[in-house]
Amino acid sequence: MQTRDIAIVLGTRPEIIKLAPLIRELGSRALVIHTGQHYDRELSGQFLEQFGIGEPDVVLDGVGGAHRGTQIATAMGALSALFAAEAPKVVIVQGDTNAVSAGAQAANYAGIPVIHVEAGLRSRDRAMPEELNRLVVGALADIHCAATEHNAENLRREGIPDERIAVTGNTIVEATRQSLSHRRSTPTRFFPHGRVPERFVLATIHRPENTDTRESLARVLTGLGDIDAPVLLLAHPRTRAAITRFGLDGLLDRLLVAESADHQEFLALATRADLLVSDSGGLQEECTVIGRPLLVVRRSTERPESIDAGFAELITPDRDIAAAANRLLADGPRDLSDRPCPYGDGRASARIARIALGIADRAGAAGATGA
Repeated sequence: MQTRDIAIVLGTRPEIIKLAPLIRELGSRALVIHTGQHYDRELSGQFLEQFGIGEPDVVLDGVGGAHRGTQIATAMGALSALFAAEAPKVVIVQGDTNAVSAGAQAANYAGIPVIHVEAGLRSRDRAMPEELNRLVVGALADIHCAATEHNAENLRREGIPDERIAVTGNTIVEATRQSLSHRRSTPTRFFPHGRVPERFVLATIHRPENTDTRESLARVLTGLGDIDAPVLLLAHPRTRAAITRFGLDGLLDRLLVAESADHQEFLALATRADLLVSDSGGLQEECTVIGRPLLVVRRSTERPESIDAGFAELITPDRDIAAAANRLLADGPRDLSDRPCPYGDGRASARIARIALGIADRAGAAGATGA
């Protein structure tokens, strides 16, 4: 049996979290390629270590910190050269990052089958860079692993035939459950004097729509500061840089601010928080596993399942963040753990691995017979 013949292209922290269970399922068949988009200790290193998948087999150069178009072009060029030198039997990409666009294009142009994990998400907002990445890989993927039936229906409406769609569930369910199984007590290092407040709000903000203009970032920080409970903001490097660039440091005075947490720490905080406020796509899924309410601070969402199931509420720019948060906080702590998670049963990685191994093994058998 050939080894490392199934390439997994990733480049960001959320991809590492969501693909780690699949990498473990594939074992020695997995060739892990990191595009270098988020290749540092805070955004990648600690997650590779925590999920026990080791260092990537390949790390690309010249991608991190570059403009979006440069990131995709640079990664696509490097991946094309890599695939030309030794082509894997199948390439797996996940989600909607620049790594997804680059990986899907490089594989498709090289004639290598592409599997898209978490396929079929659609926000209908073409101003969102992630939406364009989804549309690109949607046009190129050979197999679309949709997390939910809603995602599968999005693909069918775009003309994707049923035989190329598999409803697998979302790998975030098993990734989150794994982290929860190793959970420590709530990390005290994030709070003054190591004292965890009886009630607090956990916030994360990083998307361009909330950080790329002074007005939008000031709106979010002001809204968080007006919440009637301590707010712990885990500030993404993009957010920290934008706060400094726009001179908004004074708006942090009413917040508790810390750097990013690892996945276990984050979930330990999230399960203790009375409320979550975020623009994260992954947290819209994780909140349904841990049973905590979430305010989604965005123009639109590609994950309506979280809202429909009663876990999340969309706070568009015309809505008051603090008013929505204070309304939920006034109702007291909400435990939503008795509600079913809309993202599957926690066996998505095994289903996706079977699909990938089947494609790779058939390709290997065809090559051996000269077909």
